[in-house]
Amino acid sequence: MTDDNKRKEVAILGGGCFWCTEAVFLRLRGVKKVTSGYTGGTVKNPTYEQICTGRTGHAEVIRIEFDTQEITFAQILDVFFHTHDPTTLNRQGADVGTQYRSAVFFADDEQKKAASDVIRDLEDSGEFGSPIVTTLEALGKFYPAEDYHQNYFELNPRQGYCEVVINPKVAKFQKRYKKLLKKSATATE
Repeated sequence: MTDDNKRKEVAILGGGCFWCTEAVFLRLRGVKKVTSGYTGGTVKNPTYEQICTGRTGHAEVIRIEFDTQEITFAQILDVFFHTHDPTTLNRQGADVGTQYRSAVFFADDEQKKAASDVIRDLEDSGEFGSPIVTTLEALGKFYPAEDYHQNYFELNPRQGYCEVVINPKVAKFQKRYKKLLKKSATATE
């Protein structure tokens, strides 16, 4: 393994609509690539229409490739837990169903332990006021979403959902995590 490979890690997280989570993580320092997709289900090569039924078992997720010398998995998790509601079961805002569940899909025991530790610390702090319902699930096959879902917010900033739901979420994230932003990330208006 080369030094470059040691620096690369992947996190797969489900925090509701992948358009929202992708928009946040694309702005985070150390994140090299974010891909919207599906995992956690039983159907091979699922389509968006199939997972929207809630019957395939898949969650809308993002696959985050990051440089561990610029950002840690624990920092990724901190951003994850503070940019969606980890206390609502199978729901984020108006999006309802198991496909919108809050989940960490861990690749190994180290990621599982890190996620368990973060959840325990957040629970102990009482910060959220309600129990965290985020599931920890072993990572299975990841399927990239259709092309029109990739970079959705960046390509459709004036679309209604982007203006009303994603834009405020990104602005809140940028305010809280100023020190973790990529230099090219600018506040949304």
